[in-house]
Amino acid sequence: MTTDPAARLNTGSHDLPVSPALEAFMGTGWAATPLPAADRVPGHHVTPARRGRLAAAFPGERLLVPAGQLKVRSNDCDYRFRPHSAYAWLTGLTGEEQVGHVLVVEPDGEYVLYLRPRSPRGGGSAEFYRDRRYGEFWVGRRPDLAEAAQLTGVRTEHLDRLPGLLAGPQPPTRVLAGVDPALDTLAGRPHAPAAARDAALATTLSELRLVKDRFEVEQLQLSVDHTTAGFEDVVRALPAALRHHRGERWLEGAFNQRARAEGNGTGYETIVASGAHACVLHWIRNDGPLDPTKLLLLDAGVETDTLYTADITRTLPLSGTFSPVQRQVYDLVLAAQEAAIATLKPGASFRDFHRAGMQVIAEGLADWGVLTVSAEEALREDSGLYRRYTLCSSGHMLGLDVHDCAKARSETYLDGVLEEGMVLTVEPGLYLQPDDETLPAELRGLGVRIEDDLVITADGAHLMSSALPRTPDAIESWMADLLP
Repeated sequence: MTTDPAARLNTGSHDLPVSPALEAFMGTGWAATPLPAADRVPGHHVTPARRGRLAAAFPGERLLVPAGQLKVRSNDCDYRFRPHSAYAWLTGLTGEEQVGHVLVVEPDGEYVLYLRPRSPRGGGSAEFYRDRRYGEFWVGRRPDLAEAAQLTGVRTEHLDRLPGLLAGPQPPTRVLAGVDPALDTLAGRPHAPAAARDAALATTLSELRLVKDRFEVEQLQLSVDHTTAGFEDVVRALPAALRHHRGERWLEGAFNQRARAEGNGTGYETIVASGAHACVLHWIRNDGPLDPTKLLLLDAGVETDTLYTADITRTLPLSGTFSPVQRQVYDLVLAAQEAAIATLKPGASFRDFHRAGMQVIAEGLADWGVLTVSAEEALREDSGLYRRYTLCSSGHMLGLDVHDCAKARSETYLDGVLEEGMVLTVEPGLYLQPDDETLPAELRGLGVRIEDDLVITADGAHLMSSALPRTPDAIESWMADLLP
């Protein structure tokens, strides 16, 4: 193994050599630029309680929660880095500079952040101007160890000390595995006996996030508000998009501009699905033209700088006015969503809202003559024939991840009950495939989804996305106000 510091730098194939004279010059003449002493991470007032709950769940054990590593997009270009949601939830650190960092909970409950501190200026270090992956001149400033402790309220250590911590005999240890391959290797993962222990840590981290604190609800409402503005941007962009040969991408750009301007970006890949593309549940190719006689399904969410995301869908008539058959399908989906929302309250089963929405969908399909059996028969678990036209579930938890708390046990989530402070989506849909010969011709190729974000309150649920219209008449009026 080389001991030459320069050999460890992440340099590119086309970087210029550095002369001794330049190296010496680069090491001198830099002013001190400390962070303001009052700086704290957003949510610093709630993260100590979160950390305390995690430590209490595993007394006497060491827990390793990584931020994650960069992933290569192409050759020497990496994807933009986003720290793992559990790491962000526990530390409040959400920036791209968190690459490779690890939060450690010691057996006595103390938290320690193992970080790569700010690149030193001088002292023989060339990282700050030569390292493409970690150098300050290339990717921006990181806090030093003292600044990171100030920001988070957590004791900090240099990342280089982590291998020593994990060498030799270890206390009982759990790792949030599969996030940072380097940490998995250091911690001796994967080993079959440790797999269940590690899975329990991932499960607990998900379940601790099921009920949102006030700060999280505020951040989610901010995300919803920015997303609402993004949907308005899309409607304003329709005239230009209709003229473009890939109008879906034009609209994707309109929404994504808002997401980057107001937050960290999008919480997931934006779905802009016109016409029959709306029948593809996760259509993200977004390369189609726009036909003014068709519908547009827009499923998008702005991710805040604190990494909380909205998840909203509206189905809009590209002409500004629903045709009779488009309104027929839309009205059925809206009725299903209204029935689903009406079930939301503390103590209700999580699955109740989906069942209520699907009851309406199945009855509507039977009334249209699409189902060849009764709604009651189609809804039986040993049948489910209605699902040909509405395949997916009607909603999910929402938070730092668009499909939040995904590692939670079924008994606490899917088969659990709703509690005040939970935030979820309600999103029934109908996806009437263009080649489905069980459908009358006028219904083929229509896709409609209506998705809103709600927080469970003491006596029901609050519709966080109420600023976006949902009824056909309100949508037509809203579009008319926004279009030139």
